[in-house]
Amino acid sequence: MTPTVLVAAAFCGLTTFLHLASIAVAVWRCRPTPQLARPADDAPPVSIVRPVCGIENHIVATLGSSFALDYPRYELVFCVASPTDPVVDVVEGLIAAHPGVPARLLIGDTKISPNPKLNNVVKGWRAAAHEWIVLADSNVAMPSDYVQRLLARWRPDSGLVASPPVGCDPIGFAAELECAFLNTHQARWQYAADSIGFGFAQGKTMLWRRADLDRAGGIGALAAEVAEDAAATKLVRNAGRRVHLVDAPFGQPLGRRSLREVWHRQLRWARLRRASFPLYFLPEILSGALPPAIAVALVATELGQPVAPALAGFAVLWYGAEYGLARLAGWHVSWRSPVCAIARDLLMPALFVMGWTGTAFVWRGNAMQVARTGETR
Repeated sequence: MTPTVLVAAAFCGLTTFLHLASIAVAVWRCRPTPQLARPADDAPPVSIVRPVCGIENHIVATLGSSFALDYPRYELVFCVASPTDPVVDVVEGLIAAHPGVPARLLIGDTKISPNPKLNNVVKGWRAAAHEWIVLADSNVAMPSDYVQRLLARWRPDSGLVASPPVGCDPIGFAAELECAFLNTHQARWQYAADSIGFGFAQGKTMLWRRADLDRAGGIGALAAEVAEDAAATKLVRNAGRRVHLVDAPFGQPLGRRSLREVWHRQLRWARLRRASFPLYFLPEILSGALPPAIAVALVATELGQPVAPALAGFAVLWYGAEYGLARLAGWHVSWRSPVCAIARDLLMPALFVMGWTGTAFVWRGNAMQVARTGETR
């Protein structure tokens, strides 16, 4: 064999091994539990702060799940920036329909950063009554054992417990493409990193102990980065603690999505990852099936073997393993799932290039920019 063939074969073997190993980790960590977790007898009271903005798909179901938690002592603090936001009527209706659950809606905006979500959530953090505080996005569907599952992952070295988003209930090809990004790719690698002690915070769900964040400067410390979860990751690590991910992550009902929405969401995240963690973003060019598939084709060509069967066998192994992960984890799968996974991998090089070359992104109608240092403009 020529050196080129040896290098290509070694690269393909290494990337395939890492792919399958990360899937094995995710299967173990994300498998559904047969029984709901019961709250401990000494379960501490918890404040759940949920920023809301606009009418999203499944908004009544996701916000309504907050009122159906099987937890003895918790309060809900909803935060909205504008009194004219149409979601105000939804929240007020849910509060009125569940008088037995302590809940309130706070209206107003505190400008501490270019991040509109953080500005919205500041008042909720400050008004929260309890030591344990969950910051949860409005599109997270909370299972009834949501709080106890978060608390169960807290360890002596924890500074934060988080959950990556897992797409569920997609309608149409674009939404299934988003599942391919969120579930069997991004969530999988998040759990692989967490399992070797290198977890990253995800802003969808973050469980804090108030004293830990207060020691680091309070809620305002999360304004150090344009993305509050990136700031949270750095803050926790700087304190000598770790971010841990909850087992079996919580779902985000997607509904119908457009390809434009999916692209812009992924582009926003790519640019934020590049700005906040450039050294960790750099290897992303090698993620996905495209680089090892090119290596497979090169090896087959150099050895005088048919390329098409070699690529077909590689694709069955690579995407079959992803499909198996989704099935075993109880995530969405359909006949389109492998097609969406292939489309995702074909888009990833473009996302990587645009992540490095651009600074602009849009979040909920807010045009924002992130500089190459991670600062906002």
